[in-house]
Amino acid sequence: MVKKKPKVKKTVKKKIVLKTQEKPIGKVSHYFDKIKVAAIKLKAPLKKGDTIRIEGGTLMIKVKISSMQKDHKPIAKAKARDEIGIKVLKVVREGYRVFKV
Repeated sequence: MVKKKPKVKKTVKKKIVLKTQEKPIGKVSHYFDKIKVAAIKLKAPLKKGDTIRIEGGTLMIKVKISSMQKDHKPIAKAKARDEIGIKVLKVVREGYRVFKV
């Protein structure tokens, strides 16, 4: 008599992906750690007083734009395709996504 092996149930881990309707308005292109400034390459316009959310890795921070610079000069508005610098309180990395809140 041949004994049959018991059936083993395999557990399949599914990766959960949260789909948001928001589109990123830019990406962090560089972070200057000594002065705590993030350089952001924009895909959409941004102005002083707007609130943005930076996401990437395990980090999610909200930043209110109190000042921003382009080519070391303070500006009030930035157009799409501009690269701006803003002050942030936490360390961000290249490639982190930027959303307008």
